[in-house]
Amino acid sequence: MARMSPDDRREAIVAATLAVMLCNGIAGTTVRDVAAELGTSSGLIHHYVDSMDDLIAEAFERSATEDLQVTIDAVAARQEPVAQLQAFITSYGRGEVDSGMQLWLDAWSEASRRPALQRTSQTLNVKWQALLRDVIARGVAESVMTSGDPDASAWRLLSVLDGLALQSVVHPETISSEQARQWSLRAAELELGLTAGSLS
Repeated sequence: MARMSPDDRREAIVAATLAVMLCNGIAGTTVRDVAAELGTSSGLIHHYVDSMDDLIAEAFERSATEDLQVTIDAVAARQEPVAQLQAFITSYGRGEVDSGMQLWLDAWSEASRRPALQRTSQTLNVKWQALLRDVIARGVAESVMTSGDPDASAWRLLSVLDGLALQSVVHPETISSEQARQWSLRAAELELGLTAGSLS
């Protein structure tokens, strides 16, 4: 491994960890795999990180935060709350085989056994929900959506989005990503008192 600053080396370790996680899954990611990805020794990895669980949580946070920023940007690019809601939902499920969603599935599966990953996924989940809640609250304030509790509406919709995204990633032959998107849009219309087809 070429000489680099401690900060650059740690960045390289986190990037290599993410690459291995995307290839092997979180449960299959080991220090040895990360070292092999970098072309270095396991000892060097241990020198820069306190634990593998912390390293996995950091790599997951890096990827998930980038995904969140994509949705933040998509929402910010729209002016009206209904258009922002549509942008949120469409951005949330972006592909037939979404590596970001696959990583979230792995994270949810592993979180109960990895406290650092559990904390990280929970923090990020709350940020997603807050973004959606703010869109809904604005829609309610502008009288284009109805919700007695925007916070609860956001959690319910996020749960629908997650469930449908899970199905479309794990069972694409049963539920396609386009079906998941359309059903998510319809669920949002029903939740927020929007006319059928207003988000399509």
